[in-house]
Amino acid sequence: MDVRGKLREGLAIPAHPLALTSDRKLDERRQRALTRYYLASGAGGVAVGVHTTQFAIRDPKVGLLQPVLELAMEELRDHAAVKIAGVCGATTQAAKEAELAAGLGYDAVLLSLAALRDATIPELIEHARAVASIVPVIGFYLQPGVGGRILPYDFWIQFAQIENVVAIKIAPFNRYQTIDVVRAVSASGRAAQISLYTGNDDSILVDLISEFSVGGEALRITGGLLGHWAVWTSAAVAIFNRVRQIACSSSGIRPELLRLAWQVTDANAALFDPANGFHGCIAGIHEILRRQGLLAGRWCLDPEEDLSPGQMQEIDRVCRLYPHLQDDAFVRAHLDAWLA
Repeated sequence: MDVRGKLREGLAIPAHPLALTSDRKLDERRQRALTRYYLASGAGGVAVGVHTTQFAIRDPKVGLLQPVLELAMEELRDHAAVKIAGVCGATTQAAKEAELAAGLGYDAVLLSLAALRDATIPELIEHARAVASIVPVIGFYLQPGVGGRILPYDFWIQFAQIENVVAIKIAPFNRYQTIDVVRAVSASGRAAQISLYTGNDDSILVDLISEFSVGGEALRITGGLLGHWAVWTSAAVAIFNRVRQIACSSSGIRPELLRLAWQVTDANAALFDPANGFHGCIAGIHEILRRQGLLAGRWCLDPEEDLSPGQMQEIDRVCRLYPHLQDDAFVRAHLDAWLA
């Protein structure tokens, strides 16, 4: 697959959750059902083994990284969707995970630098080069609120010059830091080779309709790789396609699109729990999937990880207010087939 070319088209890529049984073991049937759901929804790719899948799958006591990647690939192998695996840890671990992903047939890896909190910029660049020597790399600006670190402009301009970097997921939840990445990619001279993807759950549609003008060069965020798109995915893909069509036309941005943008952000706030430091972000995703029958429960690997006080009421509120963001009827129509 020409992964660079596919990413340049602009894709809606959900971050894949982890389906567990009540005793917190892998629920293979529902794990497969989730992958089938994303493909049926029209997602252009799937990201597995990332934050939404829970980084704890790498714990030797859990041992789920390889089984989860293998399960997803069994469903994805015959599809044109871009197949992305999460990679994290220090260089030895990250290289081993990259080799596993490449060996299983993944097209690219999403490289988290969260484990290298004290590394210098040169050390981070060498780390990224080591992984990029194995498999195409998608950079990841993970916000500090969920374990990331501040990555300055100087880092991103050097990172963008790594030949096998094919995209960057921008997810600092910060406008200033988002612009740092865009400026750096432009200044690197490789804007035509590196696709920009939003992971900014607080401004998904605004990112997708924005045109950045950097030194006379127009750059766009062409797609999204989002935990938010792990739920209500068919509706999200429809919205994404509509927004991309508008963004690529000369018709201008209509007020109703901006209203939709803040509605999506309001819904995301209920799911991702920023009011409580994002403590319930994965449980919030799971709760929607539980309501739809895709998951049996909202269990996370950590028994302490659940909805925050008041989060359930917030989820109820946005479900009531924004039916047009949801795809319950679509899931009901296909659930039995996905679970078969």
